[in-house]
Amino acid sequence: MRIEAVCPKRSTSRPASGHKVYPYLLRNMAITKPDQVWASDITYIPLQHGFLYLTAVMDLYSRNVLSWRLSNTLTGDFCLETLDAARSRALPQIFNRDQGAQFTATALMRRLEKRGVAISMDGHG
Repeated sequence: MRIEAVCPKRSTSRPASGHKVYPYLLRNMAITKPDQVWASDITYIPLQHGFLYLTAVMDLYSRNVLSWRLSNTLTGDFCLETLDAARSRALPQIFNRDQGAQFTATALMRRLEKRGVAISMDGHG
């Protein structure tokens, strides 16, 4: 209870109104090679006067972090930068993430779809 008062929970997984929600493609899937599936998520780091937000892109086969970024605002820009940094070395077959508005942003979806990457979303909650 005390920690909750000092570090209130932040929701980084709410979809934006009107953003497309994609199906979850990883159910019962065997991940057998690098760059088959990448995943990304956002977490927050509470500070005395606000928050820092951390996003990372990870290869689910190797568990290697391919790129990461910190931001003091919860906008999609740093998610795009993180994806672009990871894409500079390879492309996944599937990109999986939650339904957060930063990840459902049209700019991010276009970059993935334009390059033939299948998009997968974890269910709400």
